[in-house]
Amino acid sequence: MRSADELLDAARRGVRAAGGEALARAVGERSVTARLARSAPTQATDVERVRVEILCVRDGHTGLAVATGLDDAALAAAARRAHDVAAAAGHAGPGDFPGLPAPAVARGHDGFDAATAALDARHAGGELGAALAESERAGVELAATWTAGAVTEAVASSRGLEATDAVTDAQFKAVAGPLAGPRGYAARTAVGAGAIDVAAVAHEAIGRASSRGRPVAIGCNEVTVVLGPDAVAELLDLLGAMAFDGRAHAEGRGALSGRLGQRVAAPGISLSDSVRFPGTLPRAFDAEGVPKAPIPLIQDGVAHRVVHDVRSAARAGGGQASTGHATTPGGAVAGPGPRNLVLAGGGATNEAELAAPVERGLYVTRLWYLNPVRAKETLVTGVTREGTFLIEDGRIAGPAHEVRVTDSVLRLLSATEALTRQPRLVGTTQFYGPRFAHGVVCPALRASGFRVTAAV
Repeated sequence: MRSADELLDAARRGVRAAGGEALARAVGERSVTARLARSAPTQATDVERVRVEILCVRDGHTGLAVATGLDDAALAAAARRAHDVAAAAGHAGPGDFPGLPAPAVARGHDGFDAATAALDARHAGGELGAALAESERAGVELAATWTAGAVTEAVASSRGLEATDAVTDAQFKAVAGPLAGPRGYAARTAVGAGAIDVAAVAHEAIGRASSRGRPVAIGCNEVTVVLGPDAVAELLDLLGAMAFDGRAHAEGRGALSGRLGQRVAAPGISLSDSVRFPGTLPRAFDAEGVPKAPIPLIQDGVAHRVVHDVRSAARAGGGQASTGHATTPGGAVAGPGPRNLVLAGGGATNEAELAAPVERGLYVTRLWYLNPVRAKETLVTGVTREGTFLIEDGRIAGPAHEVRVTDSVLRLLSATEALTRQPRLVGTTQFYGPRFAHGVVCPALRASGFRVTAAV
């Protein structure tokens, strides 16, 4: 894998090749991944790659191009493409990009694990072997993915910015049970592979698949729900794009446009983007080299802030500055987004305690194919999957049929009655394209009025 010094040298050469106002971000990654389906190995990969993103700024317009090598010829070609895009846009008149950020020193973090960075494909096979042994003891089919990776990046700019960072991540996901019949899901993500007990995660998935009885049908109605951390994280990750994107907020398209300072959730809801919170996947700076820092988003139910990159901060005006949330140099079309969401825990010991006051309701392990319907209202739709259970008389009684849900994320947070005490990291590692592991640290919660709209 390329060293930080090699990547920083490439970033410097990319800036020189671009000339004028420019920024270059060089990223090297290495990852190993192994998969199982129906208790048999299906795929194993060992990937190493590098890219350099070169941003040119001309008259308030930006052009971005990518080189997939570190040699001078590749960097020069990318720089020419970036320059040509920015120059062509300039024919329309002045642009709205305010210029590259001034250099600032980023704080260090504990998001790099040397042992994880050194792993090879044999380790991946061993981890899946431990999960298979667990499923064989239970006589249950298992599908699983184990992955670990290391990403090193360097940023340099014509304003004198030079910075490097290195992070690692590991993740194991398991689905137990036959294709036809109740199945169980469990997953864990961590900075280091050694922090994940693969056999324990497989055992958790198997336990959910082995619940007694036939699935019970739930009618289309509003029910009290207990959402496990994996389900809560899916909702919050989507909320991040709908509510806290500073560009959409400045343009009046965001769910919190005109609502900062107002109550938007229950008093027990405190949500932040906290890059240094224990258990998250930290980073030193964003894609534009701006240092990352904790940002309170919702405090005690009251909308507090949104996040910005350089472009969205300028568009917002009022002296706003980048909060270190650029996902692409120059600003992504989708806008900036939080990547270290943390929902503070409550007072419940576990999910069984959350279920105790519920006469009849649902316990949902996981949500799937969750998509926005009306982003301004944070209205989303998706289905429950691999772990939906009926709650009766205060206890999780047995499996229920999967259902489609259509509800507002902010409405659910407003209807939240209790949360478990201990949040945990739920990862959203991408397996295709550039590796960028991020996640949500959140507890389980109980909310009323969960809107079930169809059986699946």
